[in-house]
Amino acid sequence: MASSTVEDYLKRIYLEQATDDAALVPMGRLAGSMGVAPGTATSMVKSLAESRLVHYEPYAGVRLTRNGKKLALRILRQHRIVELFLVDVLGMDWADVHDEAERLEHAVSDRVLERIHEYLGRPEFDPHGDPIPAADGRLAHRNVVPLSGTSRGARCRVARIADQSPAFLRAVERFGLLPGSDLRVKQHDEEAGTIELVVPPRRSVTVAREVSDRVLVEVRKRRVT
Repeated sequence: MASSTVEDYLKRIYLEQATDDAALVPMGRLAGSMGVAPGTATSMVKSLAESRLVHYEPYAGVRLTRNGKKLALRILRQHRIVELFLVDVLGMDWADVHDEAERLEHAVSDRVLERIHEYLGRPEFDPHGDPIPAADGRLAHRNVVPLSGTSRGARCRVARIADQSPAFLRAVERFGLLPGSDLRVKQHDEEAGTIELVVPPRRSVTVAREVSDRVLVEVRKRRVT
């Protein structure tokens, strides 16, 4: 059984290379995201390489092997199911559950996790819209684009929040941009770098580009008004 530190490294490497399985994650970036010194990260990565969980290229970076990716998806599944349980069952704020899930994901057994998943109705996405890996590692797919990339008149549904820092999550909640929320793009102001939206119940809000870049949506219908 992998230690919690090993699981944390594998999960972080997976998230850093999620858009390209073949990409090498630079060691400096990995160390920064893990909050450790570069030498500490390098020592751990060398250990992971000896266990054939990662492929490490000195001065270039690291990527997961097939076995490493399998373990990373397993711990990611645990993390996201626990987050959903904390929000939907225990009523915790979605902006506060990440750190709690970080601690609990290493302790919950597979048996208990599957019971929790069943109790929740076997959801495919966590409270932030991230896909929950299936037990076999498969991920549900949705066609999403940044809100900033939509056109005037587009009718969209919020699918995923890319920035999950507590401050950002509370900001998008104030704007009514929770996953599952429907909205209409009223106007883009390219000069100001803002986008005006209509969110339920017929409320007009204006968000900056740094917000709309990190809110991913499914475009339901395109209509210029």
